[in-house]
Amino acid sequence: MKDHVTVGVDGSPESRAAARWAAQEAVLRRVPLRLVHAVDWPLDPVFPGLGRQDVDRWADQALTEAAEELHQRHPQLEITTRCLAARPAAALAAEAADAGLLVLGSRGLGGLVGFLVGSVAMSALVATDTPVVMVRIADAPDGPRTGSGSSSGSGSGSEVVVGVDIHASCDRVLAFAFEEAARRDCALRAVHGWKMPLAYTYVPFFDPDDERDIGRSIAHMVDDMLLTWRHKFPDVDVSHSVFMGSAGDQLVRASQDAGLVVIGRHLRRSPLGTHLGSVAHAVLHHAAAPVAVVAHE
Repeated sequence: MKDHVTVGVDGSPESRAAARWAAQEAVLRRVPLRLVHAVDWPLDPVFPGLGRQDVDRWADQALTEAAEELHQRHPQLEITTRCLAARPAAALAAEAADAGLLVLGSRGLGGLVGFLVGSVAMSALVATDTPVVMVRIADAPDGPRTGSGSSSGSGSGSEVVVGVDIHASCDRVLAFAFEEAARRDCALRAVHGWKMPLAYTYVPFFDPDDERDIGRSIAHMVDDMLLTWRHKFPDVDVSHSVFMGSAGDQLVRASQDAGLVVIGRHLRRSPLGTHLGSVAHAVLHHAAAPVAVVAHE
């Protein structure tokens, strides 16, 4: 059973922010937290001129300090640590296999908006089927949650925003989003962006009523997708926004009022390179809130 939250820790401010967010999430889920540090010895360029014992001592110190800080914030939270000698991306992906969630830190672009997603985080993200949350320093909570519905350390708002794709199965994405909204006792907003069919670019006399009809039809499709989940989570206040335009742009705008943005990515089994769709790429690089990436078929 995937019953714990795993977070990558390397001593950086970004990873400390991710650890604080992950601890808060573990408290919400009522599950243990696992702190993981991986050193790719002897190839890791972060430690030039240091011996193996020095590196191990530094890694143990980073984990110990992180665990002690989190224990002070959440005395009842069960916290374990693991220090691994392996390539960080591969180690994090492997550790995520038996976790319910993997949390990774990212340097915020401009300190406020968007993520600077490094190669380790990107490789780990696409190498696991486990949901991954990217957290910036700006997203770190200032302290433990004090009650239901509190959302300190997230975006400027508290709602969960989820991107839906009417052309794909979004069950895993919607399940994750509804569960997160229920845990936080907050509203959920589903966002879908659409474009006019390509054939309309060749129509010499475009009827604006066609655009409105297509928009209404798509809104009904989104509503139908949400219906089952509304019944499963009757206490979650659900709304949806359907826009003509880029889905990525709409989700980035919605992130300004969000405590968490949830997006999907298609599972791809190709061993060559990293694969992330254009919407996920846009959201990760420009969102103003933590971003959960959920893999789905």
